[in-house]
Amino acid sequence: MELVKCTDVNKKFGKKHVLKNVNLTIPRGKIVGLLGKNGTGKSTLIKLINDMLTPTSGEILINGEHVGVESKKIISYLPERTYLDKTNTVDKVIEYFEDFYENFDSVKARKLLKDLELDTKQKLAKMSKGMQEKVQLVLAMSRKADLYILDEPLGGVDPATRDYILDTILTNFNEGASVVISTHLIADIERILDEVIFIDKGEIILQSNSDELRKKENGSIDEIFRRMFKC
Repeated sequence: MELVKCTDVNKKFGKKHVLKNVNLTIPRGKIVGLLGKNGTGKSTLIKLINDMLTPTSGEILINGEHVGVESKKIISYLPERTYLDKTNTVDKVIEYFEDFYENFDSVKARKLLKDLELDTKQKLAKMSKGMQEKVQLVLAMSRKADLYILDEPLGGVDPATRDYILDTILTNFNEGASVVISTHLIADIERILDEVIFIDKGEIILQSNSDELRKKENGSIDEIFRRMFKC
């Protein structure tokens, strides 16, 4: 059974047709890149999978069940924008996550934060945007989830830290789980991607195994993306 299955999913906001007949599946044990230019429907699709929006039509199944309370328990979501209360210390946020999520591993979280040299006694408000994003990523990856959805996880992070963060993603998700990464920094993440999904103007225009696509098109994922989207 697929971990995620979208069948003929449409989403409209008034007269604006944001997603058009989206059909895709995400198997278990894969790292999948959801790739497209800004405004092509990536974040809308992510919010639908997370039950933050409702499809205008079509069906989304997580583990064979409709999205809802149960699916939220097994999805760890990292949004693009900072959502944590910045008046709290990192320690306090970890306590909240321990209380709220049964599958949150605080020992793992503290180890990763220590590796990143982040002070858990510091308030988020005193941290830079990049440091806050590192905290959010650690919190998301420290849940024992079936599906990790990361929306622009490298957006505010300096290049020197990106490799560490990619390795953190690669080595810290549950066996048998999958990771969906939505990003425009394709060259930075393509080394860890098993599959790619290209989305344009609300439509899925390609879903492929990464290695097979590189071989078929004779180029990197970044080069293929640029050719297809004429960037």
